[in-house]
Amino acid sequence: MTKFTQKTSLWTPIKKLFILYLGLIGLFFLGRLGLFFLYFERIIQSHTEYWWSFVYGLRMDTIVASLFLLIPAILLLLLPSRLKRLGNISLRFYFLLIFLVAIYIENATFPFFAEFDVRPNALFINYLEYPKEVFGNIWASYKLEIFISTVMLLTFAVWFWKRSQYFFIEVYNIPYTQRILLFLPVFIVLFIGVRSSFGHRPANISDATYTHSHLVNEITKNSLYAIGYAYYSQKTTGFEMKRYGKMPLAEAYQRMGKRLELNPKACKTPFARIVSTAFKRDKLKNLVIFVQESLGAQFVGALGDKRGLTPNLDRYAQEGLWFTSLYSNGTRSIRGLAALTAGFLPVAGKGVLKRNKSQKDFFTVAQLLKPYGYHSVFIYGGEKRFDNMASWYYGNGFDEIIDENKFNNPTFHGIWGVSDEDLVKRANEEFKHFYEKQQPFVSVMFSTSNHTPFEFPEGRIELVKGVKKHSVENAIKYADYSIGLFIDSARKEAYYKDTVFLIASDHNVRVYGDDLLPFNLFKIMGIILGEGVEAKTINRLTMQPDLLATALDLIGIDKLRYPILGHSIYESHHKNMSLMKFHQMYGLRVKDEIAIIQPEEQPVTMKIRNGHLVESSHNIELEKDTLGFIIGINALYQNKAFRPVMQEDCR
Repeated sequence: MTKFTQKTSLWTPIKKLFILYLGLIGLFFLGRLGLFFLYFERIIQSHTEYWWSFVYGLRMDTIVASLFLLIPAILLLLLPSRLKRLGNISLRFYFLLIFLVAIYIENATFPFFAEFDVRPNALFINYLEYPKEVFGNIWASYKLEIFISTVMLLTFAVWFWKRSQYFFIEVYNIPYTQRILLFLPVFIVLFIGVRSSFGHRPANISDATYTHSHLVNEITKNSLYAIGYAYYSQKTTGFEMKRYGKMPLAEAYQRMGKRLELNPKACKTPFARIVSTAFKRDKLKNLVIFVQESLGAQFVGALGDKRGLTPNLDRYAQEGLWFTSLYSNGTRSIRGLAALTAGFLPVAGKGVLKRNKSQKDFFTVAQLLKPYGYHSVFIYGGEKRFDNMASWYYGNGFDEIIDENKFNNPTFHGIWGVSDEDLVKRANEEFKHFYEKQQPFVSVMFSTSNHTPFEFPEGRIELVKGVKKHSVENAIKYADYSIGLFIDSARKEAYYKDTVFLIASDHNVRVYGDDLLPFNLFKIMGIILGEGVEAKTINRLTMQPDLLATALDLIGIDKLRYPILGHSIYESHHKNMSLMKFHQMYGLRVKDEIAIIQPEEQPVTMKIRNGHLVESSHNIELEKDTLGFIIGINALYQNKAFRPVMQEDCR
């Protein structure tokens, strides 16, 4: 990038743009190469043609680079020479910003990939809404990465600004008419680069999905493209739905109903019904739903782990309803909260906690039990504004929210809020108070401690040997300690005998793997406890809404009316399925067969063999049923049809 001369070739602007294209492509290539070597052991086990990742990846990178070069092409070729100094300084600032953003995103990709096993996507965007929690977590967990990234950014900024002093200005020595004539062919080339296809549709992120390996497909993508694509998809939900496929709503509901064993037309509200209880009581029981942050099945002794991380859960597994094949419906807390609080399944795009049409008159357990005199309270160790929880819970029937600002002198306060033991101690005091007033109550509790950077108070647990203190293993052990503290304390109180306790995970700590859909890591912990609750192991395939329906069965209200998309285990049904949403991908599992649908991709059917997915012949009906769930769930939200069931709705 040296000082210009007066003699300038007509090829100069093309050479300049090509150099910048190579710079961007080289940066993206280095990022992909870093991921490739970092995860090479997993990649070679995928048994795919993984080297094609660089070819398909070049296509993704070219789309981004060509898009970034459109504005410079306009300024270089259409700006009059008298404005050359303005053009030069504008382009220097423009490319400085572009390269700094690209370097930052490529650096951020590595810790994000380590956490979520995907390139930055909608999660990356959504977390930016909570700078306090997110940047606190980043600072606590990634100090070295922050230092390296900062050095890279500063070094590049100084180098680029010095070297680019005359890089663009010499282009303006070319006569204006010649530059105008050059603009059209340059624009056509860049347009082809952005479109990256001569077919009916331009290339998009689905073109990076060329193998059955989720890992290889993610490495093939471009992080900036993935972020932009996620942002666009969130702003255009209707467009996003079209990318999955089309189906008449009546057929979608019919297919959902067949798999759920629910009649979508039994009441005016779709999937609503009148449910008889197997435990009709004169004195109704209270209900406590304790949602555990990221407590995956792989950590639980009673589900096969040998490290002794969950002695309390292992003990309780012998004392209540213990679910050994429970699968979460998503990978975000808001999906788990909607499933365990409302019995809803994952809608495409943002979860219902954060969407406009579900902030009022959306069915929840609080609205269901309010006519029976129940006081409802959501107790959370963090800030209630996080993930829009305050608006959603208050707007849908909850009487009270207790969040971190209402904890006086907590034992421990971390980045995500007060510790789990502070949460359970406060909950225990609240429940004692309600019971003393003879006030029936329903409560949703949500833990925080088992979340990066895995902070917890000293002296509560014996640290796991061989791992660092602030590790997921120790955080799991502390979460189990707090569960034990809660249940054992409750058993000493009068309210225990009149309360049903549902304890379940919102999702797993990290859902990653080499399968196209890493179904194994959707497996989570779930148990229902209480005086009079039988000790029984439930081995059949279950989802989070099934737990809510079962807990409601146990509190003893007969003829409840609700639209929960799940069944009590005491109901007579043969449903053996699970619906899983993994980023933009949906998987419908029935027994050991899974149909998978991704946007703008042909559906595939895979079978579970030795703990992994293997390709199978198409199960057309199962694939159509999966699409039915995607369309039907979206319609329940869009049409505000997942709502409290009025008496006149069901006869």
